[in-house]
Amino acid sequence: MAESCFILLLSSTLILADFYSPRYDDFDIQPLLENNRILIGYTKCFLDQGPCTPEAKDFKKAIPESLETSCGKCSPKQKQLIRTVIRAIIDNHPDVWEQLVHKYDKDKKYRDTFNKFIESND
Repeated sequence: MAESCFILLLSSTLILADFYSPRYDDFDIQPLLENNRILIGYTKCFLDQGPCTPEAKDFKKAIPESLETSCGKCSPKQKQLIRTVIRAIIDNHPDVWEQLVHKYDKDKKYRDTFNKFIESND
């Protein structure tokens, strides 16, 4: 069930060459993984249910393209970070994950390819 907006949680909407900007490559995901309040804050931003931090706003802008391409413009480091965060959402907040999936892939066009991306380790 992994095809979501969190693809962008760790990438920027600014593009350099064929990849997203490395601006957020050193984004510290530990607070997201260790603090449900922060994680839910990001998801509420992505779902248009709450305010957005500047970083969350950047990530949100890139969600549609990243979902469609299974993070095709993400660097290897960005892919690793995104997979970690998405897996945490799926494991700890499956209801929120379903809301994100419904919002960003209502027709389930990207479900299979995005699931493969989440499950891989490249």
